[in-house]
Amino acid sequence: MKIIDLEPGDPLLESDLLPVLTELRPHLTPELFREVYAAGHPQGLRFSAAYTDDGRCVGAAGWRIVHSTSSLRRLYVDDLVTAAASRSTGVGHALVAHLEGHARAAGCRELDLDSGTHRTGAHRFYLRERFDIVAFHFSRPITPGGDAS
Repeated sequence: MKIIDLEPGDPLLESDLLPVLTELRPHLTPELFREVYAAGHPQGLRFSAAYTDDGRCVGAAGWRIVHSTSSLRRLYVDDLVTAAASRSTGVGHALVAHLEGHARAAGCRELDLDSGTHRTGAHRFYLRERFDIVAFHFSRPITPGGDAS
């Protein structure tokens, strides 16, 4: 398995990574993905792609280094997905190890992510990978022109 980091404008983002990423984020179109990466890259957003020995992209990770008062410096994983046909083959484990390498190199104290409550298979994977459940994540939708109260 080979894992590479992709910069904005790399054609592999759309040809290889995006088809895998849309298994997790089906709302992403190529245009929206380009917009998100263009806006997110200056904020630290990066993408890594996992390839089989025969050159197929089978995994994707979106991540960033975040500085905060709670953990000081951490690597936050926005997206972590293995193509459905390649699950349970070590792709996720390899991506987590790759991200941990980035975290160590950046002096991070933690590697963390959020996972939707309905993704129980992913939760089993994260627990096997020695992630702990350390918080609840709360979300409040913001509607355009809505009441802020």
